[in-house]
Amino acid sequence: MILILDFGGKCSRIVGRIVRESKVYCEILPHNVSIDRIKEKNPQGIIFTGEVKEEVNEEIFDLGIKAIGLGSKNKALNEKYGVKVYENETYTDDTKKIINDFLFEECNLKPYWDMKEFVDRSIKEIKEQVGDGKAICGLSGGVDSSVAAVLVHEAIGDNLTCVFVDHGLLRKNEAEEVETFFREKFNMNLIKVDARERFLNKLKGITDPEQKRKIIGEEFIRVFEEEQSKLEGIGYLVQGTIYPDVIESGGDENQVVKSHHNVGGLPEDVNFELVEPLRQLFKDEVREVGTILGIPEEAVHRQPFPGPGLGVRVLGEITEEKLDIVREADYIFRDEIKKAGLDKEIWQYFAILPGIRSVGVSAGKRTYNYTVALRAIYSIDGMTAQWAKIPLEVLEKISDRIVNEVEHVNRVVYDITNKPPATIEWE
Repeated sequence: MILILDFGGKCSRIVGRIVRESKVYCEILPHNVSIDRIKEKNPQGIIFTGEVKEEVNEEIFDLGIKAIGLGSKNKALNEKYGVKVYENETYTDDTKKIINDFLFEECNLKPYWDMKEFVDRSIKEIKEQVGDGKAICGLSGGVDSSVAAVLVHEAIGDNLTCVFVDHGLLRKNEAEEVETFFREKFNMNLIKVDARERFLNKLKGITDPEQKRKIIGEEFIRVFEEEQSKLEGIGYLVQGTIYPDVIESGGDENQVVKSHHNVGGLPEDVNFELVEPLRQLFKDEVREVGTILGIPEEAVHRQPFPGPGLGVRVLGEITEEKLDIVREADYIFRDEIKKAGLDKEIWQYFAILPGIRSVGVSAGKRTYNYTVALRAIYSIDGMTAQWAKIPLEVLEKISDRIVNEVEHVNRVVYDITNKPPATIEWE
């Protein structure tokens, strides 16, 4: 494996993707990780990324591990530690060549990180972990939880029961589509729980995004525990946790960006042993696994949807009225993107309700209604993203439909911010 030590910025994510695409396994850790942790990982090479502003632990260089620096804006690594430093900070052919030369010529590694082999190994590991036990899977219908469910189902069959929680924070028609898909396509044991009122009551009056995520995460677990009590011998909980969730939630000693409900949002007293077969995969790797498992293309390439759902797309306090607004606006946005033939080109696109009201005019009368924000991005794995250059005529059509068809909306704006500095979701 290769260890990427991150000094900040987006470079570590770019380097991680290139290493994985070269079929070499890598992990990203903060630059100040302990020397014992590095020894535990036993890397065959180290890549320093970002701007080196502080001292590097000199013990790293006593380990005899080959190292290079990428994206470093000063020469500290080179001058003090004799490490080759390259200024590349973008996803270019030159960067790929630098990394591949390091992997295969300097470190003498072999390309082995293969998703077919990953599937076979994961099925074996899940069988070993669960044995004759039974598992319950929190199924959202999104790509990650769907792939996790099918992968675990391959390993333990009917000993898996999927629980689909309708928390009232789903997109338009989504609950019905998910239920039909898994019952008819995969013939899985599926329990649907209508928890819409329960979640909205818990979220009443809550405005802080981290608190909302943690409430949603805990309430998911409590619902699963209640369903577990109705079944016999359920000792495992399957989650579709992926590597960006772990990194952004502060896992593996990384700095917290935001708590994903299935990582930082979990309560401490979980009454399950977790099964997270996708925990080390980036999003594009998850999609590849889904294809290998025979999941239909429309599900594998479905755009990402956060576990907290529309709960983090309604900024501030969540109400039924606000959810209805963002749900209808989102449906129009997705409908027009598909009609324009851009749905395969754009990685993710959705509507947000920022909680901003502004003055407008409708039917010759003054209005004071909500603003809807639109977000659309190009990305490979969600770790970095560029805002999508949607043709103006398409944006105009989307805006016209939203202000004319969605009640209580009189303004539409478009987010043109990359990740970083922004995240993909607004909360």
